[in-house]
Order: sequence, then structure tokens, then C-alpha cells
Amino acid sequence: MHFTARDIAQLVVGELIGNPDQPVTGVAGIREAQPGDLAFIASPKYYSALKTTQAAAVIVARDAKVKFSGVLIRVDNPVAAFTQVVLRVMPPAVKYAPGIHPTAVIAPTAELGKDVSIQPHAVIETGTAIGDRTVVGANTYIGHGCAIGADCLLYANVTLREYTVLGNRVILHSGVVLGADGFGYEQVNGKHQKIPQVGIVEIGDDVEIGANTTVDRARFGKTRIGRGTKIDNLVQIAHNCVVGEDCIICGQAGMAGSTILGNRVTLAGQVGLAGHLAIGDGAIIMAQAGLNKDVPPNTLMLGSPAYPHTEAKRIFVAIHRLPEMQTKVRELEKLISELQAKLK
Repeated sequence: MHFTARDIAQLVVGELIGNPDQPVTGVAGIREAQPGDLAFIASPKYYSALKTTQAAAVIVARDAKVKFSGVLIRVDNPVAAFTQVVLRVMPPAVKYAPGIHPTAVIAPTAELGKDVSIQPHAVIETGTAIGDRTVVGANTYIGHGCAIGADCLLYANVTLREYTVLGNRVILHSGVVLGADGFGYEQVNGKHQKIPQVGIVEIGDDVEIGANTTVDRARFGKTRIGRGTKIDNLVQIAHNCVVGEDCIICGQAGMAGSTILGNRVTLAGQVGLAGHLAIGDGAIIMAQAGLNKDVPPNTLMLGSPAYPHTEAKRIFVAIHRLPEMQTKVRELEKLISELQAKLK
């Protein structure tokens, strides 16, 4: 990477403050930047990092009230501007050429669309249909009767169990497993007897699912993920769950069976949901919350067990004061005992 600060400012249509000939040789975060690097700040909480960063140039918002000994480039959207630079200087994204690798195993009855790319050692079973321009990564397994839409990207080592349905433009990262059996058992004569899991998994258009995430097939009917939802790594979605459109589900979150999320719901990291719950549109469940009851739309929940955010904060404050309150209670108990002794 060999640019000047002037080149960067012109690329992002920014206002340059400082030496326009300053060389820029790399990109990095504001705290990790080395001499010659370009960094950015999108939030005021990082403004203090300008005092210690080694970056040669920093992209900030036009209205940021900051001073910097190096070069500042002021723009309307620092994140978008920095991304624009990164895309210009980084190696181009890997593109998979259409075609079928000779080591792939494809059933004669499988239907492949135009310009699909089937990578080494992929297995595609009987009755599967794959849409145009879809990529099936190396060692990926597509089970019997699956239906995959157009322009999907399945990275290496993805597993789709039988009859799974994907919409268009779905991205599945390595290790994703869709359609494994739901965790269903009943006690029979003191032993766990498996309940047959005969439903499917259905994934809507424009869904992205992170590495090593699992979505279980329904006991009957469908486990369904709605259009535009984005799911992080290491998430577990159990049988018969329904996730609405444009939801965000962060890493290590888990949903027990038959829980329903509305549209635009956010589950932050390590959130746990009990089964058979209904979470309303626009609700936000904060990190490590544990839910055991339904949540109305547009509610912010916190804690385990989870409460509405304002109530949870009062509870946390009270918990932190417990040692102090315990001391006061003991003092009051002692005072009461002394008063009782005097009265006698």
C-alpha cells in the first residue's frame, strides 16, 4: 500500500487537515496502529486514543471536536470511509469459478443451476436442487431432497441434513449444521426414548449464519429463519423455533424449542431463551440475559432472570448495596436487643 494522505482524502471525499504528502502504508485500528498506518474513530469514547496512537492519519467525523498531531481526514461517515479504503488496498475477495471439481460426489438426480461451483470432495445427495451461481464449498455435505436458491455461498465443511430449504443469497460459514435432529426425548419406563424429529429447516433470503452455528430440524413442521436475519458464530437454535425478519443473534446465544422471535429482534452475546416463548418485534435482549417469560415489542431486557432494563438496573444497585444493608440490619438488631433489655 503506497498512498499519500491527499490520495486518501480524495478517495473518501474528506476534508484534510495536516500534511497532504504524509505517506500512508497500511491500515489498522486506532490502538494497534503503527507509524504509517491509517486508522479511524467512529465513537467519541475513542477520542482519547488520539493522544497515544502511532497512526500517521486518522479518519474522524466532520464535527468531531478533536486535536491530533498527525493528519486528520474529516468525513460524514468514518466507518464507511475507512471501509472504502480497506476495500481498495486489501487483496480482492476470493471468487469461485463455475464448474464441478472431479472429486465431488453428485447424485445423478441432483439438479444444478447455471454457473454453480462445486468444490473438492463436496457430496450432493439424491433429489437436491441447487440454484444458479451458488457455491458449494469443499467437504460440504448436502443431504437428500434439499433445495438451495440462487447466489448462495456455502463455505467449506457445511452440513445440510435432508430436506433443508435455503432461499436466495444465503451465506453459511464453515461448520454450520442445518437440520440435525431436535433434542426431543420422553421418559418411558425410566429411560430416555427418542421422539422422532420429522420436520425441516427453512432459511429465508439474504440470511447469513456464522461458523459452527446449529439450527435443528422441527419435530414436525418447520424451524424457520426469516429473511435478512444475521446469526453469529456458535449459536444454537432448537427445534420448531421461528426467527423473524432482520433479526440479529450474537455469539453463543441459545434458543430452546418452539420459541418465536418477532421481526428486528436483537439477542446479544450469551443470551439464553427458555422454550415456548414469544419475543415481540424490536425487542433487545442484552448480553447474558436469561429469559423465562414472554417479552412485549420494543422492550429492552437485562439480567438473569431478565427484567425490563430500568427495573434490572434498580435490582443490580440493590444487590451491590447488600453488604452495607446487612451491616445496618445487624446494627439495628443489636439496638433493638439493647432496648428490649432496658424495657425489661
